[in-house]
Amino acid sequence: MAQPTTQSRHDAEPFDVVIVGSGISGINAAYRVLTEIPNARFTILEARDDIGGTWDLFKYPGVRSDSDLYTYGFTWDPWPYPEPIAEGHLIKQYIKDVVSRHGIDRYIQFQNKVLSADWSQHDQKWKLTVSRGDQTVDLTTCFLVLGTGYYDYNRPLQTVIPGIQDFKGRVLIPQFWPARYEYEGKKIAIIGSGATTVSLFPKLAEKAKEVTIIQRTPTYIISSEHMHPSLTPTLSYLPVPRSLVSWLDWWWHLFNAQMTALFCAYFPSKARALVRGLTVPQLPRRLEHDVHFKPWYTPWEQRLCLSVDGDFFRALRAPTSNVVTGHIDTVTEHAIRMRDGTTVEADVIVQATGNAMQLGGHVAVAVAGRPVVWGEKLLWHGAMLDGVPNLIYLLGYTNFSWTIGAENSARILVRLLRSMRSRGVRSVVPELPEGGLTRTQKMWRLSSTYAERANPILPKYGFEGPWKPRIHGLFDYVYYRWGNVSDGLRFVA
Repeated sequence: MAQPTTQSRHDAEPFDVVIVGSGISGINAAYRVLTEIPNARFTILEARDDIGGTWDLFKYPGVRSDSDLYTYGFTWDPWPYPEPIAEGHLIKQYIKDVVSRHGIDRYIQFQNKVLSADWSQHDQKWKLTVSRGDQTVDLTTCFLVLGTGYYDYNRPLQTVIPGIQDFKGRVLIPQFWPARYEYEGKKIAIIGSGATTVSLFPKLAEKAKEVTIIQRTPTYIISSEHMHPSLTPTLSYLPVPRSLVSWLDWWWHLFNAQMTALFCAYFPSKARALVRGLTVPQLPRRLEHDVHFKPWYTPWEQRLCLSVDGDFFRALRAPTSNVVTGHIDTVTEHAIRMRDGTTVEADVIVQATGNAMQLGGHVAVAVAGRPVVWGEKLLWHGAMLDGVPNLIYLLGYTNFSWTIGAENSARILVRLLRSMRSRGVRSVVPELPEGGLTRTQKMWRLSSTYAERANPILPKYGFEGPWKPRIHGLFDYVYYRWGNVSDGLRFVA
């Protein structure tokens, strides 16, 4: 195991690994390096003043996971609570408890924002420029790991809403929800139909005078009551270790997620009918399913939204709640007017129109002084970029829990570090086959607005070999432990 490190000691010597970000992806990678790469010198650089990533940033009412926490949690320290879905503060506390329990907190340097990373061909190392308080410092590392997530922490998705500047009430962005904001007794209009809206709406409806969801198009919403139950209550009666119970539960939920994804992919009409059958009985009679809850796409072309124990539908059945589907004509001083003439009065507008995607956490990455343009790159095994040495991006899944994909990337990292040690080499770089790839495809197969807008800045996949996408969580999990992860790579001494 690596020895605990201090900030001053590490500023004076190069790292073996620098991990950027102390969210769930970065912490998972740190654990793998700590426990599987003996004597590795590593650190975690975190721009914020606390761990948690997403769960430290988002503070809006009802913020929670939209994946089951049995597979979202760490495989090596499983989610300990009976609830499969939990609010953000509990997830953050879970991460903090895990970090403390395993001594990972000794390796984290807070308020260290990585501004740039430049790969030196001569030194075979990354030179990092880091903002630390009121000073800038330089660090060097052999391997750079980006656990920075996939969206921009500094700005939301830019959405044009006609007349929003004329509104006399408060306009709120969930990503930057004001602390201790009181909304009791107010008329609230939520613009948007994604996961943020589905988690916000029930909480706001508890105290607000009226809450209306305004959506351009519907989305699929399923209740967690229809999720596959945990095996833990049943297996806990057996004389087996808790670790085995957690391991079996993890595989059970991953298997079911895989089967659900395959079912939606190969039987889209049946999947649509199934979701409809689960949704219609929960709707108030005043709201037509096909108008407000029948998307134009099939399930999993965009992420399914999750209602915890049906809380969304319970709130929707209240007479003070409503859904309006259509295009906004304009926002007036005290209302939102739709193109069909419908008017929604509001004291507060919540603009839940999505997050802006941003890979790399605004780190300016360059190779030998030449900037790396993410949108021009191809992904190798969903973890590295062609032509960029010794850089791992912790990429998760869109149709499974994010952590499963980040764990696969962390497995690739430790396998490459071991291979480099055994070969006596200093760097490894993915290289495209001679002549390049004949066909490419989008990084994510999502039709969501935020994903479509981001396509020009996202790297691409190919259709074969190490350049094809990771889309099968169950099979990928096995492959990245025992499959070939040296194809398409060049090792440099």
